[in-house]
Amino acid sequence: MEAFAAVDLGASSGRVMVGRVGRDRLEMTEVHRFPNRPVRVPEGLRWDLLALYGGVLDGLRAAGPVASVGIDSWAVDYGLLDADGALLGNPVHYRDARTQGVAEKVWATVPAAELYAATGSQDTPISTLYQLTSAAGTAQLAHARRLLLVPDLLTYWLTGTQGTELTNASTTQLIDPRTRDWAYGVAERLGIDLGLFAPLRQPGDPAGVLTPEVLEETGLAGPVPVTAVASHDTASAVAAVPATGERFAYISSGTWSLVGLELDAPVLSEESRAANFTNELGLDGTVRYLRNLMGLWLLQESVRAWGDPDLGALLLDAAKVPGLRSVVDAGDAGFLAPGRMPERIAEACRVGGQPVPVTPAEVTRCVLDSLALAHGEAVLEAQRLADRAVDVVHMVGGGTRNALLCQLTADACGVPVVAGPAEAAALGNVLMQGRGRGLVGDLVGMRRLLVRTQALTRYEPRGDVGPWRAARGRLGASPRGPR
Repeated sequence: MEAFAAVDLGASSGRVMVGRVGRDRLEMTEVHRFPNRPVRVPEGLRWDLLALYGGVLDGLRAAGPVASVGIDSWAVDYGLLDADGALLGNPVHYRDARTQGVAEKVWATVPAAELYAATGSQDTPISTLYQLTSAAGTAQLAHARRLLLVPDLLTYWLTGTQGTELTNASTTQLIDPRTRDWAYGVAERLGIDLGLFAPLRQPGDPAGVLTPEVLEETGLAGPVPVTAVASHDTASAVAAVPATGERFAYISSGTWSLVGLELDAPVLSEESRAANFTNELGLDGTVRYLRNLMGLWLLQESVRAWGDPDLGALLLDAAKVPGLRSVVDAGDAGFLAPGRMPERIAEACRVGGQPVPVTPAEVTRCVLDSLALAHGEAVLEAQRLADRAVDVVHMVGGGTRNALLCQLTADACGVPVVAGPAEAAALGNVLMQGRGRGLVGDLVGMRRLLVRTQALTRYEPRGDVGPWRAARGRLGASPRGPR
């Protein structure tokens, strides 16, 4: 067995895990976890990237000797570097309000239908394209000579080398999913300089070695290579879906819910655009065809507003609340910003003419029913739009620890849900590194190893999906994602 360090950065925390990979063994150990606390400054909401990098270094120190390092993180956000390679300010948080109204400006030059046909990207205010458009004319962008997405920026600080990993680049709304290269025509029409981006890297490509300064800081003995894993955390999570065939859907459940299918080619129809599905790139030429939903952010923000009560007890109480009493649209952009989440959920129910949840248990049940409903709707629509039937839904990520959500999702989808692994993004990260060392094979081989080594839980649907369809009808039109 060989040991690999997986740096896995989420929207609320980061961690460094050590994965040990052998021909028939796959073991994961968390060695360091650290908070990811965005900071609101006069200019807006920003990521504290220096604190995150400090957490990465602490984690690598705790990891001990490893064969390589890989980094995955959330998508779309970036740092700008000057001509000397120095960071120009803290990266802007995707929940910052600067992109409000930007889509309409973009569509005035490249109409929405043309933009989707060229990039296959969903309409979401958080995309890198919209962020860059909103930054046009700023002093910071004018002085920038390089743009690096978050995992690529941290890789640069570790190694001194620059690149743009493809799976994360595919979330920028600037990649053509057919060519798996930049959408040059779109960028030219919108005045976006693609020269700001470092050259594209494929998952599995070498990304340099730890610098002498990093080796000294972490106590590691060099050389320690860094691998460009599937650096969008969802891409790594989907790579770790323990599927045994092709007829599956997946849900990567965490702060966001990413719900969809793994395809060989993008779906670029006008109907797909109207349903707000996106085409992101995965391993081995695959396309992650999915809808992006708010996910457990709704519950996380509610729990924070209540003063962080015991989550286990809260879920037990929520299970006793009658199901589908009240539901909200888990794709509503009104839930994107932080703050006052229970009140905003209650107001959405009030406006929709539904019973208003009052207690934490009632709000929690509303959130979980709403997420399960959105999961089921997305799975159903993805099958129809891609003309691909599924027999099972694989649910991976932190949401798999929420048994009530897993069961409700099976009920809403009308097919079994196989839950696990919870550490899917870190596992996909480690497996990609192990693949580079010849310890695992292609995507099919990676998944076979997962099936043999990971604990999975199966949830069978209870009853029919009729009540869920009726609840969907109370919300009106299908959800259009986070816009």
